[in-house]
Amino acid sequence: MSKWTRRTFLAGAGVTLAACGNGIGNTRSARIDYRVELALQQMYKEVPGSRDLADRAAGMLVMPTITRAGFGFGGAYGEGALLIGGAPVGYYSMAQGSWGFQLGIQQYAHTLFFMNESSLSDFRNSPGWQLGADVAYVVKNKGDNLAIDTTKLRSPVVALIYGRAGLLVGATLEGTKYTRILR
Repeated sequence: MSKWTRRTFLAGAGVTLAACGNGIGNTRSARIDYRVELALQQMYKEVPGSRDLADRAAGMLVMPTITRAGFGFGGAYGEGALLIGGAPVGYYSMAQGSWGFQLGIQQYAHTLFFMNESSLSDFRNSPGWQLGADVAYVVKNKGDNLAIDTTKLRSPVVALIYGRAGLLVGATLEGTKYTRILR
């Protein structure tokens, strides 16, 4: 019969926790896939024209829940999946830093639509991709109706923000970076 001491208990707990961090039996991907599916349903319901945009895109990065907070300095973080042909082909995190007049906390979802193979390839082959000047934003503001006129969109990447909750006010300088989550 073995005698349990604090030392053996802590050693056993440490080994158990370390085993939980490996990729075997990890449900993180399944959880992201589930949240992505819910976000897509919400987007298609809230934003007329988004289904047509998704059908025309070479791929789309869906970030189902991004949490953003700021008090002078701010930041945001979220995780999502890159979909090609409706199937997840990779998982990504989004980190954002900001500085300026800002106060509050907000959660939202967003989807990046890569409208051609070149923009999709640039995203997939970069070690960390940043939003640039070639991105068109479509934002729902103040409860207004939002619709996308897909016949007028000429940008290689379209960012659609939807599903906002919370309040964040301010004017900031910010940078956003997307990084592949290796599994």
